[in-house]
Amino acid sequence: VQRFESPRQLMGYLGLVPGERSTGETVRRGGITKAGNGRVRHMLVESAWTYRHPPRVGAKKLYRLEQAPPKVREIAWKAQTRLTARYRMLSGRGKRTTVVCTAIARELAGFMWAVAREVQAIRS
Repeated sequence: VQRFESPRQLMGYLGLVPGERSTGETVRRGGITKAGNGRVRHMLVESAWTYRHPPRVGAKKLYRLEQAPPKVREIAWKAQTRLTARYRMLSGRGKRTTVVCTAIARELAGFMWAVAREVQAIRS
């Protein structure tokens, strides 16, 4: 994560950003670029499916959550609430679920970048 100065760079590296075919002032955006590690991208998209459900902390996860630093817990809860709301908003607009999950995976990568930066700051 040290090599990415911003979450946008990580998202681009993972291929979760839209491709672009532009000429002059005309901008045409297409599907994701699929650059980078396909396995990581696949795992992020599969993880995004969980945001169909309301944000909550299960009993089994509560112990692990208590072990995490407060700042990491704050970022994790913010991700839970934001990504669940975004899933519902995009679904409500009539977007296909595969497109919605890819968009959620992109934002999830940004939250993972933030958690990694926070853990890195705590350790140093």
